[in-house]
Amino acid sequence: MKVAVCQLNVLQGDRESNLLNAEQKIDEAVSNGAEIVVLPEMWLSGYDFKHLSKHSEPIDGETSLFLSRKAKQHQIWLIGGSFTADRGDGVYNTSLSYNPSGELINTYSKMHLIGLMKEDQYLKGGLDSPLFDLGNHRASTVICYDIRFPELMRHYAVENASVLFVPAQWPIQREEHWRILLRARAIENQFFVIGANVAGRNENDVFNGHSMIISPLGEIIAEAGSEPTILYATIDLDSVSSVRERMPVLKDRRPELYKI
Repeated sequence: MKVAVCQLNVLQGDRESNLLNAEQKIDEAVSNGAEIVVLPEMWLSGYDFKHLSKHSEPIDGETSLFLSRKAKQHQIWLIGGSFTADRGDGVYNTSLSYNPSGELINTYSKMHLIGLMKEDQYLKGGLDSPLFDLGNHRASTVICYDIRFPELMRHYAVENASVLFVPAQWPIQREEHWRILLRARAIENQFFVIGANVAGRNENDVFNGHSMIISPLGEIIAEAGSEPTILYATIDLDSVSSVRERMPVLKDRRPELYKI
């Protein structure tokens, strides 16, 4: 399957421009043969928490309708990055994913909120770690800071995920952590990892892109630079099972001995 990662320059607080940019990039990705399109974290508004009420909307609101429409229009799998979703009991950093029929097939809200970006002062942390079907394979999503918590990714691997999508707004000062952590999560869990970062800056941070598509062996299949772009690669999800058979790490676990 051909994957396209849309590494966007997200303009803080400018929903109209960000929406138009995302639509153009989705259309361009499809014109180049993409079957799976991935958007980054908070692509609609950026970290504009001072105007949170302006950007928050229900799960089935305008953003969901837009993503559903684009998935159905192009008959693609659309991993919709994330936006601020009001789920009734609070506002969450939430990622929505859609199948080629435009149906919502996964809702994941970021579990681990990063205090360095004041996320924990405005949002609530998610409580669920669902998987979803991507054709004949299982898929999973985490958001940005979540990749520092390997137990969550191991849960997905044990549940037989073949691919992990990671929408992010990862700042330049920790760029090397981004690259190392994505590869580590791929190696230790033996699945594809697709990291979708942003480029550009907001009032507090600079984001240096380097979106990545990584194999179950930890090999970098494709990596973007620091400018806005669309990153492409073709991945074979069937290869995950053979990697796990050759090196049966998951079978050799001894979870009854681990005290976490």
